[in-house]
Amino acid sequence: MSHRAQKTTLGILFATGLLGGLMGCQDSTRHPVQVHPVQIAPPPQRESMPQVSLPLTARRGSITPLMVFPPNGIEWLVAQSRAAFDAGEQDFRAGRLGKAREEFDQALDQLLASGFDIDADPRLGDLYRHIVETVNVDELEAFRDGDGFREQKSTPAPIDEIAEVPIPETENVDPNLRGRAEGEVTSISHDLPLMVNDPVLAYLNYFKTSRGSAIVETGLRRAGRYREMVQRVLREEGMPQDLIYLAQAESAFLPQAVSRAGARGMWQFMSYAGRRYGLEKTWWVDERQDPEKATRAAARDLRELYEQFGDWYLAMAAYNSGAGTVQHAIERTGYADFWELYRRNVLPKETKNYVPIILALTLISKDPARYGIEFEPEPPLKADAVKLGKSIDLRLVAETIDTDIETLRSLNPQLLRLVTPADPEFVLQLPEGTADRFFAEIAAIPPEKWVSWRRHKVEQGETLSVVAKRYHVLPSEIAQANDLSAGGGLQEGQKLIIPAAAHSEAAAGKLIRYRVHGNDTVASIADEFDVSVVELRKWNGLRSNHVSKGVRLKIYPGGMAPSPQTATREKSTTVSAAVPRAVSSRSPVMQARTNAVVHHVKAGETLYSIARAYQTTVTAIQAGNRYLFSRPLQVGDTLTILPSH
Repeated sequence: MSHRAQKTTLGILFATGLLGGLMGCQDSTRHPVQVHPVQIAPPPQRESMPQVSLPLTARRGSITPLMVFPPNGIEWLVAQSRAAFDAGEQDFRAGRLGKAREEFDQALDQLLASGFDIDADPRLGDLYRHIVETVNVDELEAFRDGDGFREQKSTPAPIDEIAEVPIPETENVDPNLRGRAEGEVTSISHDLPLMVNDPVLAYLNYFKTSRGSAIVETGLRRAGRYREMVQRVLREEGMPQDLIYLAQAESAFLPQAVSRAGARGMWQFMSYAGRRYGLEKTWWVDERQDPEKATRAAARDLRELYEQFGDWYLAMAAYNSGAGTVQHAIERTGYADFWELYRRNVLPKETKNYVPIILALTLISKDPARYGIEFEPEPPLKADAVKLGKSIDLRLVAETIDTDIETLRSLNPQLLRLVTPADPEFVLQLPEGTADRFFAEIAAIPPEKWVSWRRHKVEQGETLSVVAKRYHVLPSEIAQANDLSAGGGLQEGQKLIIPAAAHSEAAAGKLIRYRVHGNDTVASIADEFDVSVVELRKWNGLRSNHVSKGVRLKIYPGGMAPSPQTATREKSTTVSAAVPRAVSSRSPVMQARTNAVVHHVKAGETLYSIARAYQTTVTAIQAGNRYLFSRPLQVGDTLTILPSH
C-alpha cells in the first residue's frame, strides 16, 4: 500500500448499442419557442378493432414482414404499435424490465415489419421517433451505471486482504520451510536485501495456502504483461529491479486496483501523492492507473525515501505509511532499523506486516517452483501509440479495427470512461499493428462525429431496418450515410457507418450536476473535472471560492462552456419557471403572458407522454427546446410549448 494513507447486468436491457448516445447536454431551462403541434390519429376503440392474426417473425438479424392489415391499415398499425409501447412504459415504471423490453421491441417490430415506408408517412415516422426517444430516456434512467456513463469498475487491492491475514505462530509453520527459504537467499541473485525471519516465514507459510497461492499465481501470471516495461523504467530511473515485487504485493499488477482508503493503480497512489509525482486525475483519466507513468512515479518516490532513510526496509515502510510515520518512530526509539521498530511495536500494524509481505513475495516470485507454484505468464502488452487530437468513443475505435472494448481498456486502463479526453496531446494505445488500418478507416467519419457515430459489421440476414432498430435511427439515415440505394440489400461482413442521433454522455461539454462533499473546494472540484476555477464560478454564479457542502453545481467537464445562445435561454427561462404550476395531473401547465405553455417535468414523465397530453409530437417539443436533441429529459426541466388550436 502507498504511504499516502493506510489503505485499507444487469445486461443492457435494450440490446441496441444505444449507449453511444446522450452527450453534449445543455442546461435544462430554455425560453419559450412556438411549436406547431402535429396530430396523431387516435386509436380505434378496442371493441371495434378487428381481430387479426399477427404472425410476426423477429430474430436477431432478420425481421420477416408477415403482418396482415384491416382496411384502415396505417391507423390500425399506429394504434397497435402505440398500445404495445404504452404497455412497455407501464411495465418499465413498475420495474418489470424484461417484459418492458419485449413490449418495446414489439412496438418497433410492428412498424419495421409492416412493409409501410416509415419516412413517407408522418404518422409512422412520428411514432417511430416517439418510441426511440422515450426508450433513450428509459435506458438512461435504468443504466446510468453502465458502459459510458460511470467510471469503469475497479478491483479491490490484494494488499488489503493480505494485510488482514492473522500471522500464524512460528511453531505452526512447516519446519522445512525455513531451510528452503534460507537456501534460496544464498543461491539466487537479488539487488535488494533479503532475509528470512519469523515474520517472513509466517507469510511464506500463508502464501502456500490455497487462497494465498491463488493471489501469488494471479500476480505472477499478470506480471507477464508489465514485467518488461517495469524493468525498463526501474533501469532508466537507476533503481533496484527487485522493487517490481512491491507492485506484486500492492496490486497483483492490476492497474484498476483500488484500496479501501482510495489508493489506486498498480503502485497504489493516493490522489494527492500521485499529483506530487505528475499523475493527473481528471473527469477523463486517472494516471495512477497508467502502468508506465505510475511505475516511473513509484520509482522516484522510492528513490526519495531511500535517500531520506538510507535503508530499503525503512523506505518500503515509509512507502506504505508515510515518511513522517517512520521518522516519528525513529525519533521515539532512537533506532533507524526496521526490525527494531518492528519489535518495539511503534509502527502501524499494517506497516509492520508490509515489509515481511514484500520479502516473502520476492522469495516466492524468484523461484515459484520451490514453493509448489506453477503458472503461465501472460504475454507482454504490445501496442501502437496514436495521437488523435480529438475525443473519440472507444466503441467506434473497436468497431473500426475489429477488436473488443476489453482489449482497448486493457491497453488504456487510465481511461475512466468510454470516451477519450479532448486533450489534443492524449495518446491512445491500439493493438499492435492496427494503427494504419485505424487511420485509413476512420477517415470516412468526420472528427466532430467521433463521439457520436458508430460502425456496424453486417451479420448474415441483416437488413437496413434491423440495423436501424438496433441503433435507434431510421433506415434512410443509414442509407444516406453509406450511399446505399433505397432498395439495395446488405452483404454479410459489410461495414456501415451509423449516424447516431445523439452523443455519448461521457464526452466533452455534457452538463452534469455535482453534489459538493465535505472536503471539496472550488479548486479541487475544478481540478477533478478538468475545468478552470473561473469557469466553475461563472457557470454557478459563485462570488467567491467558497462552496457549501450539499450544493449541486453545474459542470461542463473538459471546460466546454455553454454557448451564448444557451446562456440566453437559461436566463430567459429562469423567469418563466417562477410562475406557479397548474393543478391538473394530466396536463400540469401554466399560461405565460406570451400564450406559450410552460410545462415543468415531473418524475415518471417522458417526452412521449407529454406530447400526447398536449396533442403534439416529440419532434415539435424538441424544436422548441433544442437542448432535448442533445440529452434526455430530466425531472425539473422546463418545456415551452405553444398550445394547439
